[in-house]
Amino acid sequence: MAEEAQKKKKRKRRKKHYFLRLVLAIAAGAGLYFMLSSSFFDVQGINVESNSYYTKEQIISKAGARTGDNIFGVNTKKFKEALLKDPYIKNARVKRTLPGTVVIIVEERSESAGVPYADMFVILDKDGLVLRKTNAEPKLPLITGVVIKTMEEGSPLEVEGTGALTGSLKIVAAMESTNMYFKRVDISGIAVKAYIYDQLICQGTPENILNSMVNGNLETFVYHLYTKGTERGIINVGSGNEFPFSPWVE
Repeated sequence: MAEEAQKKKKRKRRKKHYFLRLVLAIAAGAGLYFMLSSSFFDVQGINVESNSYYTKEQIISKAGARTGDNIFGVNTKKFKEALLKDPYIKNARVKRTLPGTVVIIVEERSESAGVPYADMFVILDKDGLVLRKTNAEPKLPLITGVVIKTMEEGSPLEVEGTGALTGSLKIVAAMESTNMYFKRVDISGIAVKAYIYDQLICQGTPENILNSMVNGNLETFVYHLYTKGTERGIINVGSGNEFPFSPWVE
C-alpha cells in the first residue's frame, strides 16, 4: 500500500511540473508575441557611428536598414554582410538598443593614392586595395609607371613588380606622419622618383626614401634647398645622411 501511495504522489508531482511548464510556455509565447507585435518595439531611429567617407544616409541605405520594422526582427548579420560588400567598408558592427534603436558602427578605408590607367584613375587605400575607378583626377598623390594586370574593386591591385608599388604606397602613407609631401611617385625606372615639384625630384629606392622621410634627414635637406629658392634638381637619396644633389633635370 505504501508503495502504491508513493507512485500516486510521483504522478501528481509530474502533473504539476507539466502544468507549470505549460503555463511558462504560454507566458513565454505571449511575451514573444507582444514583443514581435507591439509598436513599442518598432525601430524608431538608426544611428551611424565612425563614418567619414559615406554619409549616415548612405550607410543606412547600403545596410538595408529602415525604421518601422520590429527591432527583434532586425537581421543584424544581414546588415553587416551588405555593408562589407562595399570596398570602402573595412569592418562593421550592428547592434540593437531597446526599445527601438539600431546602431551601425563602421570602420572605413581611406583613399591613399591614385594610379593612372588609360583615361581613368584607380583609387587605392594604403594597402593597395582598389576602392573605386574614376575619370576625374583625384586630389591624391599619383603613382605612375605602374603596369596593371587586374584592377577589380574590393581586391588588391595586381601589377607587374609588386615590390615597387608596395614601397611607393609606404612612402605615400608616411606623408601623414612627416612634413614631406610628394605629388607623384614614378616607379617606371630602376630607381623610384618622388616628385616634390614637377622639376624637384627625390630619386632612390623606396626603402631609402622612406627611411630618410622617417628620420627627418630628407626634410632638413629639402628645407635647405627651399631657403635657397631651389625648385629644380634631383636629390639622390641613399642609405646614408648625405644627399648628392644635381641641378639638372632631364
